[in-house]
This record gives sequence, C-alpha cells and structure tokens, in this order.
Amino acid sequence: MSAKHFIDDPAKLVADALHSVTLTNPSLALDAANKIVYRRPDPSSPSQTVAVISGGGSGHEPSFAAMVGKGLLSAAVAGTIFASPSAEQVRTAIVGRVDNGSGVLVTVMNYTGDVLNFGVAVEKARAAGLRVEMLVVGDDVGVGRARAGKVGRRGIAGTVLIHKIAGALAARGRSLKEVAKVARLAAENLVSVGASLEHVHVPGRAVPGEEDEEEGALALGEVELGMGIHNEPGSGRARDLELPELVRRMLAQLLDKSDEDRAFLDVNSNEVVLLVNNLGGVSVLELGGITTEVVAQLDKSYGICPVRILSGTYMTSLNGLGFSITLLNVVNTDIGGPGMVELLDDPAEATGWSAPISKDTWEAKNQATREGDASQEQQVQPSGLKYDASAATERITAALKSVIAAEPEITKYDTVVGDGDCGIGLKRGAEAILSHIESNPLTGDAVIDVASIVPVVESSMDGTSGALYAIFLNSLVGALRGLAASTQTADASAWADALHEGSDAMARYTPARPGDRTLVDALAPFVQTLAETADVRKAAEASCRGAESTKGMKASLGRSVYVGGSGFEQVPDPGAWGLSRFFAGLAGSN
Repeated sequence: MSAKHFIDDPAKLVADALHSVTLTNPSLALDAANKIVYRRPDPSSPSQTVAVISGGGSGHEPSFAAMVGKGLLSAAVAGTIFASPSAEQVRTAIVGRVDNGSGVLVTVMNYTGDVLNFGVAVEKARAAGLRVEMLVVGDDVGVGRARAGKVGRRGIAGTVLIHKIAGALAARGRSLKEVAKVARLAAENLVSVGASLEHVHVPGRAVPGEEDEEEGALALGEVELGMGIHNEPGSGRARDLELPELVRRMLAQLLDKSDEDRAFLDVNSNEVVLLVNNLGGVSVLELGGITTEVVAQLDKSYGICPVRILSGTYMTSLNGLGFSITLLNVVNTDIGGPGMVELLDDPAEATGWSAPISKDTWEAKNQATREGDASQEQQVQPSGLKYDASAATERITAALKSVIAAEPEITKYDTVVGDGDCGIGLKRGAEAILSHIESNPLTGDAVIDVASIVPVVESSMDGTSGALYAIFLNSLVGALRGLAASTQTADASAWADALHEGSDAMARYTPARPGDRTLVDALAPFVQTLAETADVRKAAEASCRGAESTKGMKASLGRSVYVGGSGFEQVPDPGAWGLSRFFAGLAGSN
C-alpha cells in the first residue's frame, strides 16, 4: 500500500473496479479481457433498441462503466487510467457486446486518443455492414478557441447529460437517426468548466517525497481555473480566491457573451439544466455549499433559474479536489417529442446516475412551508418555589465565567484524549447562558428560571455533552415542579433532591457511572455531598476531587475509548473537569 492509495497496481485496480460494477448492478456483465461492461441480454424484452456505447480512460468513475444500465448506456469500454481503450476493444463492444440490429450510437469525449481509437472501431463496424453513428462531445470552455486551435474543446462532465438523453431516447424505441440527432443537438448546447485545488496522483506512479516538487503542482491556496480531468492546465491560476469570486469567474467563462474566445453558447432558452459535478475529492457537505453558491449567482447575475439541478459525483478525476459546472441550454428536439428535460427525467437503472427526484416533483414547484412556532419556549406557569434570585445571579455568573476561563485548559485536555472540541462546546454554552440571564434576569421562581435556560443549552451546545446536559436540566425542571407541591423554598436540601432526580433521569439514557471517566465523575459527588451536607462549597470540593480522580482512569465510554494511547494517564477527563470548574465557581472557591 502506498502513501496515497490502498491499491497500488493500476491494472488490478481497473479490473476490480469494473468487476464491482457488475456486483452492484446484476443486470450488467463484464468482458474482462476487453474491459467492457455491458448490459446482459434480457429474454423478457426481445425488441431491439438503439445501442449507446461510450468509454474512455479509467479514473473518471462513475463514468463510464457505472453509467451502463437500462435507460442509459448499453456498454462502456475502459482503458487504463487516463488512457484511451484500444480500437479493438471498442470494435468488440460494437460488434459483439450489444444488440446492434437497430443501430449503434458511439459517444466519445474530445481527446485525441479516444477520438482516434473509437473512430477506427466505428469505421471497422461500418465496413462490416453495421449502422453506427459517432458523436464527439467537447463541452469544456476552460480552454478558449485560440488556444484549443483545431483540437477543439475537451470533453468533461457535461458528457453524462448526453449519455442520459441519448440512452432515454433509445429506450423509448426511437430510431438511430433520431437518437443521434438529439444527442448532437444537446452537445451543441452544452458548456462546462472546472476548477481544482490540487493535481491528482495516479496509482502505480512514484509518489513525490516532501522534498520533491511535482512539476506543475499547485501551491497551497492556489486554484486552477478550467483544469481538465487529467490534470491538464486551464485558463489560469489564482491565489486565495474565496468561493463566491471563483464561481463568479467560472460562470463568466460559461455565459459572458463578450468573451469572444469562450462565448461558445448563447443561453437563450427559458429552460436551463445545471449540473454541479464533484471531481472526486470534495465532501458531500462542501459540494452542497458550492451548489448553493452557483444557483444563487445564476439567479442574481444572469436571471437563470435552472429547471433541473443535478449535484453529485458523475465524472471524476480520480480523487480530484475540485468541481465543475455544466449548463445545458434546453432547445426543441424537433422530433415530435419528447424534450430534453423529459429525457433527463426518464428512469434509468445505472448506479452512476443519481437524479432520484421525479418530474412531477420538479414541476409541482411546491413553495409551501411550515411556519408555525415549534419552539419549546412555552409559557411556564409560576411554581411558587422561591429562592434568592440576586444571590443566585451572582453565583451562577461566577460559575459560568469560571467555565469560560477554563476553556484553554479543557481544550488542551480534550486534544490529548478526544477530538479537542469539549472546551469550545462548554464555553459556547456558558456564554449563551450568561447572555441569556443578562437580558432575562432571574425571577426567583426556580421552575421558571431553570426552564428558561433549557432551550439556551439545547441550541448552543451540541454533541454528547450537550444532550446529557439537556436531559439533566429538563428532568431538573420536572423535579423542581414536583417539589413545589410540598415546599415554597428552594433551599440546599430541595436543590439536592431535584439534582438527584436529574441524575437518575440522565442515568436512564447513558450507562455512564462514577469510574467510567465521564462528566458523571464530577456530577455524582457534587449531588451526593450536597444531599449529605447542604454545603455548596463542600459539594464543589467533592466534585473537584472526582474530576481529578479521572486522571489515570481508562475511559469506558465516549470518544476517548477510541483514541487510545496513554494520554488518559496524564490528564483528567475534559468533561468532568469542565463541570467541576462550574461547581467551583458556584461555590466561590476559584
């Protein structure tokens, strides 16, 4: 295993990846020798339809093999990584791996090796008497007319829209002439551009050392605008671009009519399809943010509201840390229907095509929302359980400030035994409660005041500790309300009883007990000592001892269990320590 790949052998990698497509889609078969994935003959559907074949170098998955399936491609031919398949591989696919009686449409992206090898195969098939049409797709505007010269535009992610449209039309039983015509029309109305933060590394090649400088590599903070899907350069590089400016430049290359070098398409249709494609290394979360930015700028700057928005991984550059934007200008197909959008909506049974939203859902344009107030901040009725609000405000403020001051220490501990966010989470919660009681002074009614803090904790603290505190406080409110039936004063004894009930409630949802190295190691001794002594200072001291006792205690629960190492021997549990700081501040012993 190399530093960059789990499978170092590129030949084995391609072979196994092609085989996996047949494992995830049982309607497909693999000609391993020729690296052809094709649809299995279906005895239940004897009628022949136009076959649609594509392919190219491996490394662009899910294109092309995972685009094979009902309603999409009939077969896909794979080369080695970033290299065209041979003419003989392609000829075999045309002649022997698809139903070719109704004709064959071969689509290929505009790269010299692909065009030549697929072209040779097409000519051989024609010479053998088969009806075959070939379409070369070039949708990339990253390289303008002047630089592209006779070669023309490269093919990138927009090609998958051509495959879907052609495959859907073929599945409807339309003729080769019609399928080829609509596919060409779509290709002529297609523009794409990509951007990437890094070049990709090809399995099987030497991995540059830290001291080596990979030729043409992008520097940290640099982005290649218009990068091709094989690490080819684009229109230029920029440094320290924020996403909005990057998207603005990409859309300008797609849509600026005044840019004579790149004005390949006049988007004059009322219908535009948007495809935001992941080049392989962008997280789903970040791709969502990118898609939102693209859609917003299309509307604001160009008045374009796409009729369909596809966002996902359709054509990659291995694990390329980048994305591409594709626009399809929807025009009349002139074949008496169906239209391009309808063909994109047609069902397809291919693992690489992810567009599960139905035509009816898109066209319903449902704008309904649920606007009712769903907050839990309902009016809490006075309980009559009173306490000294002025003194409590002073003590609680000191306790919260104690937690805030301890954040660096808690974070340091959590960096050793966890993921480093415990201190920030506690600080965020403490600051939110502090802000709340400053703007909403305590009333002196124990139930009302604790209940008002619950939603603050729930909205400001996330993760496991946030949930535990929320359970504890919600139960505490119920316990205090119960006490109000028998007493009107929330003294130390009453608080101890309520805290004990809150602890019992928390125990119903977590197996954490004293000795498990969790915040319970600080909470339990505080509650127990307060019940025994009614002395907050002594209870806080017991909590501190409990937190300190977690140093050297091996975790039984929480993320510390998975971290491993010997850090637990040097530092206390961060959650327990943070809670002990709250109690220390409450007691005034900081």
